[in-house]
Amino acid sequence: MATVLKQNKYSRWRRITAHLSGSPDRSLGFGFCFLQDRIANDIEEQFTPVDGQAKEERRYIQETFPGNESMFSRLRLSSGGNYATLIATSEGDVLTTRVLQDIVELDSEVRRMVVHHDNRSFEYQDVCAGVMGSCTPNHILDLVVGDRANLTFPWFHSENGSVPLHGGLGGVKLWANSSVVQSCRAIRLFYYLRQDDRTKTDLWLQSFLRLVSNASSASIRVSYSTSRSLQWEFQKTPGSVLCLFSAAYAIAITFSIVTCWRWDSVRTKVWVALGGVFSTALAVLSGFGALLLLGRPFVMTAASCPFLILGVGLDDMFILISCWRRTRVLDSVPRRLADTYGEAGVSISITTLTNALALLVGYSSPFGSVRSFCLYAGVSVCFCYLYCVTFLGACMALNGRREAQDQHWFTCRKVPEDSAAERTNISRIGCLGGRRGDITEMEETEAMTDIFEKFYGPFLTHKSVKACVLLVYAGYLAASIYGCLILKEGLEIKNLVLDDSYIIPYLEDQRQHFGEYGFNVMVAVKQPLLYWDQSEQERLHSCVSRFEGLTFVSGTLSWFLSFQRYSNTNRLDVTSAGAFRTHLTHFLEANPVFKQDISFSAGGQIQASRFFIQTLQKIPKEEVMVTLRQTAEECPLQLLVFHPAFVYLDQYTVVTAKTVQAVLVAAVAVLLVSLALIPSPLCSAWVAFAVCSVMVGVAGFVALWGVNLDSVSMINLVMCTGFSVDFSAHVSYAFVSSSKTDIDGKAVEALARLGYPVLQGALSTILGVVLLSLSGSYIFRTFFKIIFLVITFGLIHSLVFIPVFLTLLGACWRFR
Repeated sequence: MATVLKQNKYSRWRRITAHLSGSPDRSLGFGFCFLQDRIANDIEEQFTPVDGQAKEERRYIQETFPGNESMFSRLRLSSGGNYATLIATSEGDVLTTRVLQDIVELDSEVRRMVVHHDNRSFEYQDVCAGVMGSCTPNHILDLVVGDRANLTFPWFHSENGSVPLHGGLGGVKLWANSSVVQSCRAIRLFYYLRQDDRTKTDLWLQSFLRLVSNASSASIRVSYSTSRSLQWEFQKTPGSVLCLFSAAYAIAITFSIVTCWRWDSVRTKVWVALGGVFSTALAVLSGFGALLLLGRPFVMTAASCPFLILGVGLDDMFILISCWRRTRVLDSVPRRLADTYGEAGVSISITTLTNALALLVGYSSPFGSVRSFCLYAGVSVCFCYLYCVTFLGACMALNGRREAQDQHWFTCRKVPEDSAAERTNISRIGCLGGRRGDITEMEETEAMTDIFEKFYGPFLTHKSVKACVLLVYAGYLAASIYGCLILKEGLEIKNLVLDDSYIIPYLEDQRQHFGEYGFNVMVAVKQPLLYWDQSEQERLHSCVSRFEGLTFVSGTLSWFLSFQRYSNTNRLDVTSAGAFRTHLTHFLEANPVFKQDISFSAGGQIQASRFFIQTLQKIPKEEVMVTLRQTAEECPLQLLVFHPAFVYLDQYTVVTAKTVQAVLVAAVAVLLVSLALIPSPLCSAWVAFAVCSVMVGVAGFVALWGVNLDSVSMINLVMCTGFSVDFSAHVSYAFVSSSKTDIDGKAVEALARLGYPVLQGALSTILGVVLLSLSGSYIFRTFFKIIFLVITFGLIHSLVFIPVFLTLLGACWRFR
């Protein structure tokens, strides 16, 4: 590029630029017409591992134990099901007459609620999940209204059977040395719906939300949710940042103009600053448009890309402007542009390649949300680079031609140069400009550049200051490592919705009042067994005993244990195959719900079966899942454990390993790029060191800032591998390119040349994302936190740590 420009092929360059920055953005921007069709915000699809183990287990359960719509059982659902739920809480005891009356009335309103659809109306009984033709009841209401004095917890035993109460009564207090309920703080009700008509069930659920949103009264407070609420609320999240886009670009334009403004009415770079902001907008338009045209899914996480690209584009712009200002004013525009790209080209190429490679590595993530973000951000970064060296270059060339003709930045009229020194700054804005150094024939240096060269550089290279810097770095590293050790894993459900979502109070009530009991996990026996054989029974019982021996398991529900009790009670001989099948048939006719737990072959043989274990919340949920899987593997039978929540908990099993793997691969890629483009192996190593150091710092400090390691933060941590190299690469390259002979002088010159544009780039990136801190979404706030830390630590490394480390080792420049 520099060669082409030096050969005065400026008109040809201008035509190429016009082609690249004109038609592509118009044609690629057409892709936004397909945005609504490309949106893919399904939570399970985007925020759980694509090939998660629980998804394979669910597929087996659905194929082996298909559900029975006429015999609904919440326990046997392979997915979350369709349901509405509410929790009624009271400051005192919810079992008092007044409170129970309010809850019963609310339940009656829900069941009588009329919903209109296609000129017809329907009620709960028309869409409810049924058992033998009747809607599934809320047994807890029948019990607390009919026999409050004799309620036992967690199970209520009567002549009609045993009913678990731990799912319906919360915050229970028992009488001393008894299982009888003295009082409780909350009652939870469920309303399960059929799954054969999504339109009708969605309409009923929406009506339910409208009804219960105002159901709280003086005696009860009602929190509520539905099976679709999480998805519906999640889809509202992008709207929380749409209004921030225009504000972010307004801030970027203001900052760019202010920092590029000069009192000199000719040399000021106002139009270049505006071109830089517009260039980033074109990059986003082209990058997003191209992928939308190609049919790539657009996940909500990608909505934060424009904020990031804005900072990246402005960073490159500030570097180019800084290099332009160091060219000779008397040279031709093509020559000045060639010198600018010759000096800045390697630097911005390094940052683009490292950013793009880091995002490319992130695309290998098992999470769809990470893949979408990395794809859209990576393509946009490439377009940002393309527009930077074409469109922005054209803007600089046009601005340079105006400067060469001493034209005013706004009026483009010829500005007189005589008596310029005698005029005030205000008069120079209006009518004078075009000043340059009399000896160097360069543009006058900016005040901030002088500060870096005359004050900050010499200060930083003082021996005592270097010693202080080493101590500060040691403290930074210690705090970072401590944060890494306490970094938590997993994406909490509440973090997928806005802070003011109605789901949050429900989740809080559920945690507070119903947190003691955990999942009811199904355990599938995947191999055929001779269930009438004593040795086979012992093998099966040994597996059940292993599960029951776990500290967080409180009970087992099994068809074969119930059948054994049935056989013993009726003194039946089930020790032969024929007798076993005959009596089992009679047992299943009397207990039809157990038919869903046995899979028969075409010949009537039992090819698979399942039982259920109730867990307690004594350890984290992800540990429950892992322990149950390990226990199943240790059993002498082929077992499979599954609960619908395992699909989401699978993230805990892969997020750390995949993040570390992606970060390491990206770091190696960054090192290779640095070695290829920086003319010093040791300085390339320092750039790689800066990447690792910044990554450790970001991982540690986000933990101290309350951010977990999940698919959302994984996006940013992988991306940070590329972005953390930006500023250090600029300064390191300037260091090895310096013509100074002494080490400290090289560091001072590097800071003088690029210290201010690096600072500008850092501030522009932070300003580009700072508005995300105002978002009501955890996802976008996490993006802001990590980008803020990356840019802050990257800036400190480039302007403080790296210059000091380069001067201390000293030999870096000898490898030029």
